[in-house]
Amino acid sequence: MQQPQVKVTEYADELIATPRAHLRLVLEQNGNGLVLSHEDHALVECPLTEDGMLAAGFVAQALGTKVPPLGESVTARVSTGVLFRVLGVAGLDYKKEESFVLLDRLLEEAERQRGSTNESV
Repeated sequence: MQQPQVKVTEYADELIATPRAHLRLVLEQNGNGLVLSHEDHALVECPLTEDGMLAAGFVAQALGTKVPPLGESVTARVSTGVLFRVLGVAGLDYKKEESFVLLDRLLEEAERQRGSTNESV
């Protein structure tokens, strides 16, 4: 049986369609893994698997935060440009070596776009 993969929702794709300077996103870790949400709508779901948790760490890094402890959450305010890169990070296949080249680029771009304006609330 194949392990569940990281899921990027249709809502996430709809959200990045309209550019915004600030989105309030919540990153929460629960018994199933890590969930990134906006206004109680899931954007990214990283299952509690080796690949899922690897992706979760990189998603948090792209947001400019850390993976919260189990049962807790963190809030980040980012632009849709940063969210676009976060979704790209979530969609990578980390079993392929070339994904890490793309990962480096996406993380670098997300960091530049966050600049000093990213606020953890």
